[in-house]
Amino acid sequence: MVSKKLRTRSFAAGIAVLALGLGACAGSSGSGDGATSSSGDGGGDLISVGFSQVGSESGWRAANTKSIQDTLTKDAGFDLSFSDAQQKQENQIQAIRSYIAKGVDYIAFSPVVESGWDSVLEEAKQANIPVILTDRAVDSKDTSLYKTFIGSDFIEEGKRVGEWVSDNLGTEPINVVELQGTTGSAPAIDRKEGFADATKDNPNIKIIASETGNFTRAEGKTVMEGFLQAYPDIDVVYAHNDDMGLGAIEAIEAAGKVPGKDIKIVSIDGVKDGMTALSEGKISYIVECNPLLGPDLAKIIKTLHDGGTVEPRIVTHDDAFDQAAAKEALPTRQY
Repeated sequence: MVSKKLRTRSFAAGIAVLALGLGACAGSSGSGDGATSSSGDGGGDLISVGFSQVGSESGWRAANTKSIQDTLTKDAGFDLSFSDAQQKQENQIQAIRSYIAKGVDYIAFSPVVESGWDSVLEEAKQANIPVILTDRAVDSKDTSLYKTFIGSDFIEEGKRVGEWVSDNLGTEPINVVELQGTTGSAPAIDRKEGFADATKDNPNIKIIASETGNFTRAEGKTVMEGFLQAYPDIDVVYAHNDDMGLGAIEAIEAAGKVPGKDIKIVSIDGVKDGMTALSEGKISYIVECNPLLGPDLAKIIKTLHDGGTVEPRIVTHDDAFDQAAAKEALPTRQY
């Protein structure tokens, strides 16, 4: 059955409370509550925002980028500077430093990996530029370096997939292979942990191999081809995102097997291609990681710009889908 769990947070804008129930996939307030330039509302001046994106590795990321670019427009009161890091941390650090030098009002970014951000975030703090983390977290112990982190609970996502596998497939002995996301990234670390925790007490579930596919369809296919050659008795593929799951489908079909029957696939994201494969029975279960973070990011920035405060951690709402639910959702799916 479909598991749905509403996990919302709200934050205050002065005396007004803005409810955030929309979004994708920790910190506390630091220095620089307001921007040094003008208000984006009454005076006609724009709020300048520098955003550094991870890359364009997946359908999820494309939808996330579109949501941000479509929301933070000049008509909405923003002057957005956007950069694509192409999956390289050094590119993101360079972009953030360029935004600091430019003197933007706010910096937002989705970190390629968790570690190695303290220095550049300290530079932003010293420049009195508030930083907002979107989709992915950093592991900094100094939570004053950013205002808030908005995104999904990746551990919970992995846990929900693991619980479904345990309840629906782990009633008999099964061999599981895992297609991990980018090594060192928050979703890869947390989705692995959540799945492992949810299945550790089921003796029928055995994870026989785990390897990174970097969240891409091409690498997911390549890794799955290697798994199929090395392990003749694979029952389940756990993919950290839909794109790698779709790559696994290609490899399974090329090997003369039937995805969804000979080998079950479970994944995370809920992008249209993944949902289509789910509706066709090639994927068995998907936990959503909603990429439409643009509206919530805009609310956060305007709240801060008006002198309000935001919660240090805003967890977005994600659904989960089986085949029937995917068929029902697809006609109106935005991504």
